[in-house]
Amino acid sequence: MTAAARAAWRAAPWAAFCLASGAALVAAPALAQAPTTSPPPAAAAQPRPAPAEQTVRLLCDAVYQPARTNWLRTVDIAFDGRRVRRVLIDGVPVYTFTVYETTILTALDNERIQIDTATQQWTSDFRGQATGAGRCERG
Repeated sequence: MTAAARAAWRAAPWAAFCLASGAALVAAPALAQAPTTSPPPAAAAQPRPAPAEQTVRLLCDAVYQPARTNWLRTVDIAFDGRRVRRVLIDGVPVYTFTVYETTILTALDNERIQIDTATQQWTSDFRGQATGAGRCERG
């Protein structure tokens, strides 16, 4: 951004304030000096290519209480070099998730799910009606 454009940008809010308050407009010459064409894009402004996305699959064997049933749950975690991008549980993408340190917190249907990727543990509950816990393995 050039100095003239920066001055015009600074003057524009002041000009709007002056017009709204009925005061005389003194910043009009700065607006007249603003460039009419944009400068050519710099090479540094080009977007960087996105890092390749990787996917890790966890196979979790969760035991649900009070029924004492085992469910094999698959968790696919897609991430790039900076952050987790997508989480799929049993092939269903979750609507939203939160990453807290090494734990992924999410919900699917009526089940609140916590997946600790460091200890590879699965814990979940169905709004207090049933709970699930188990271990996970990379698959």
